[in-house]
Amino acid sequence: MNSAAQDRSAPAAADGGWYVDDRCTNCDVARQLAPGLIAEVGGRSEVVRQPRGAAEEAAVRAAAFACPTRSVRPAGGKLDAQGDPFPLALDGTVALCGHNSRQNAGANAYLLRRPDGTRMMIDTPRYGEELATRFEAAGPVTDVLLTHRDHAAHGRRYADRFGARLWIHEGDLDAAPDADRVLRGTAPEEIAAGVVAHPLPGHTRGSVLYVADDTYCFSGDSFYWSRADGDLAVADSVTWYSITELAASLARTADRLRFAWVLPGHGDRMHRPVPEMARRMRELAARTAALRPRPVDFTAVRW
Repeated sequence: MNSAAQDRSAPAAADGGWYVDDRCTNCDVARQLAPGLIAEVGGRSEVVRQPRGAAEEAAVRAAAFACPTRSVRPAGGKLDAQGDPFPLALDGTVALCGHNSRQNAGANAYLLRRPDGTRMMIDTPRYGEELATRFEAAGPVTDVLLTHRDHAAHGRRYADRFGARLWIHEGDLDAAPDADRVLRGTAPEEIAAGVVAHPLPGHTRGSVLYVADDTYCFSGDSFYWSRADGDLAVADSVTWYSITELAASLARTADRLRFAWVLPGHGDRMHRPVPEMARRMRELAARTAALRPRPVDFTAVRW
């Protein structure tokens, strides 16, 4: 640990509190789960206030178990596995997997419950046998849905472990060449009862979002809820393929989408009424159409 990191983390640790160590990659995951307690300071996450009460303690603990570098640490530095809250229910249908993987750029992954009690996994957390057992404890996982190439790590391992089908779009097929199901073209496709895949080239050539029950939109890295803007946003500074293509995809798709939850790989989740989200999608499409290509710059993302 370098001296600057020691200076940042040691006071909190010495006070018997939570701290963030110098492995932090500023991925935003901890800030999503513990807002007001963990914030961005100097280009990295910091514990800006110690938790007060059980709810805030649980929020920081969730951040610790989600952090892809395990940088969120309690006093003494060792996490108690008994405190792991994942999978963490967002409501009765969707759970957050936590245990974000560095190999997936620290992205969030989700479990989607279907009416027959089975589950679908959207993108993947880091792989572990214990985690896989935990994820399938409430019901078998039938499908692993990849939103794009950046989140494809561990997909095959989880699919094989669950006996599930692995899905990806042809535009990103080289990231999962042994996928069991390959989405093609740009037309929406119902891949299971109530679950529609919408190809959305832009962030990558093969980006896809999945909408379930006209309620849950798993948007990958195509768009997210921005805390800074209080609105839907695209991360145009980390659009790998083409912001122009993303604008075209949104223009083609925005009027078709109906959802109340936006559940991205990166950026905040949000629940709003369906008509409001439909309006915000149309406005996002219009804003994105005005954007122009620029160099990739992770530091320019306004979470």
